[in-house]
Amino acid sequence: MNKTKILIVGLGGVGGYYGGLLAKKYADNPEVEIYFVARGAHLKEVQEKGLKVITETGSFIAHPKLATDNVNEIGKVDYVILTTKSYDLNATIEQIKPCLSKDTVILPLLNGADISERIRKRVPEIEVWNGCVYIVGHINEPGVVESSGGVHDLFFGNENMTSERLLWIEKIMKDAGIKAFFSKNIRMLIWRKFIFISSTASLTSYFNVGFRDLLTDEYRKYITIAFLNEVTEIAKAEGIIFDTDIIETTVRHIERLPFGTTSSMHRDFQAGRKTELNTLTEIVIELGRKHGISTPTYKMVFEKLKL
Repeated sequence: MNKTKILIVGLGGVGGYYGGLLAKKYADNPEVEIYFVARGAHLKEVQEKGLKVITETGSFIAHPKLATDNVNEIGKVDYVILTTKSYDLNATIEQIKPCLSKDTVILPLLNGADISERIRKRVPEIEVWNGCVYIVGHINEPGVVESSGGVHDLFFGNENMTSERLLWIEKIMKDAGIKAFFSKNIRMLIWRKFIFISSTASLTSYFNVGFRDLLTDEYRKYITIAFLNEVTEIAKAEGIIFDTDIIETTVRHIERLPFGTTSSMHRDFQAGRKTELNTLTEIVIELGRKHGISTPTYKMVFEKLKL
């Protein structure tokens, strides 16, 4: 069997957790090699000591085949798992081009409704799958990522297709202890996740509260439901048919999250960092214009957050 090279780009809460499990599982496997691309102090710690991953059930140290900020040291790879922030997407695709061949597959796990389409436009010759994750994770300190909240689901697919490569990657991930699920209906799953993340990221930032607090106050709950109604109308206009009542499902999901947890966009706003406001909030207003659907609550929240 040929050796398989899997590249994890971005080692935050998402890339660190899933990449860590893969690197731990395949550390001594001659047939599967795991590579990390990261930067700064975080990368330096990983190079020197390995990546420490803290989960709800314990912790472990993961050592990839190589951790680097220079992709030329990696060479061509079979799979790229992208876990950077969506505002870094274009720069990241440029950065990893030396690792891409006509046989490379890119699996993005970024927040957003149109991530795969945006990647395909930049590298039209490359197979790009669709993916999304449900996970609460963050970098604790350089070299250490932590996952909390007990949810780690990873969904992926390629429109309505099934292939040996899709099923094989599902097995590779499951064998590493990842809750990975191949789905033919991946666009619906991505929109289901997007409705959750778009509304909660926008509104935790707008109200400066955690997830659960969006529902514990009458006014906040009223705005949350208005948000969910607007984004659901957009999804339907995009041709998405949901298998459950999406608004009810999303509210139940928020209710299950631990008190005190919040969105990464809210944390970015609090820390004065760059945010995903464009790909999580403004995109809904833009799609509303495209379909002639009014999004007044989104506009109100976006205008305030833009400031």
